[in-house]
Amino acid sequence: MKGLTILGSTGSIGVSTLDVVARHPDRFKVVALTANRNVDKLFEQCREFHPAYAVVADERAADGLERRLREAGLETRVLTGVEGLERVAALAEADFVMAAIVGAAGLLPVLAAARAAKRILLANKEALVVAGDLFMQEVERHGAEVLPIDSEHNALFQCMPESHRNGLERAGVRRILLTASGGPFRTAAPAMLATVTPEQACNHPNWEMGRKISVDSATMMNKGLEVIEACWLFATGADRVQVVVHPQSVIHSMVEYADGSVLAQLGNPDMRTPIAHALAWPERIDAGVPSLDLFAVARLDFEPPDMQRFPCLRLAYEAIAQGGTAPAVLNAANEIAVAAFLERRLGFDNIPRVIERTLERMPVQRAASLAELLQADRESRLLAEQLVSELV
Repeated sequence: MKGLTILGSTGSIGVSTLDVVARHPDRFKVVALTANRNVDKLFEQCREFHPAYAVVADERAADGLERRLREAGLETRVLTGVEGLERVAALAEADFVMAAIVGAAGLLPVLAAARAAKRILLANKEALVVAGDLFMQEVERHGAEVLPIDSEHNALFQCMPESHRNGLERAGVRRILLTASGGPFRTAAPAMLATVTPEQACNHPNWEMGRKISVDSATMMNKGLEVIEACWLFATGADRVQVVVHPQSVIHSMVEYADGSVLAQLGNPDMRTPIAHALAWPERIDAGVPSLDLFAVARLDFEPPDMQRFPCLRLAYEAIAQGGTAPAVLNAANEIAVAAFLERRLGFDNIPRVIERTLERMPVQRAASLAELLQADRESRLLAEQLVSELV
């Protein structure tokens, strides 16, 4: 039986992970669950799965959760803050770590999991976007294992030969075809983007996701971040990563080989599929996902992304080309801009403007240490907040 820590258990990825785990009680045991503010849901998860540890953001929430757990007769130990997250990410009894904390807050515990040589089920983008070089160095140095959970990167992993770890060219891979749904505004008139509301942006046509990632999908920044991730996961340059808009979200991504073959992974748009794949790899287990009905799908459409409608995708390609701290700056500015949009302090069409101006004003440095990356992250957030105020 494999022990599992879930970083971010109350979010959509965490909930889907627990759904898969509950289907296989003979294979997996939950040893730790973590949440930021949703203590009520965390308590219910603890009642169902009886983890040894639970982690919450602050002391007051921890006191309340611990009291409720004791009243329910549970022995789950409650920890707090980043230190608590790093501790449960490195627990000896945790074979696997689901890294599903959204944002840069998930970076330190994911690094702790790498240093503890865990199988990391990576749903946190920032480990690769902010600190890709450092993170992959830690994975290699300590013998950790990274299995991607994003449906697109997991699809690529499934379509790759194992020899891809020695380089895509040597493995006969010509390029990566990263599919994108195009989000809710793929065909919208550009003029209406200025009036988009948070509710509209979060109404994804195919996927049920958290609010931040839903907005990223609507701006296509999510795909831009995935381009950066793919470069680190598969040790390649952005020139080998082509974004393909595929509105049905049935093909989750494709790999083109030197002989002209293209391998694709298909399935219903349900995150339990990549989660189950990563939990059981190299085996396959039931994920609770219904079979794909190809007759109901009937057609598969493809189109190039519109870089003018979705400038965030262009900005991501530019950031990975610059290298160094540029992707960290991109990510930080995006988080600030999206948060301001969700709080109705910034227009949807101003999200890329905040990001682009932050990238223009922040000097790009070589990312030699985690401290430098985190400093670039902090400074970018301050600058982005200032730019949000100027655009209001």
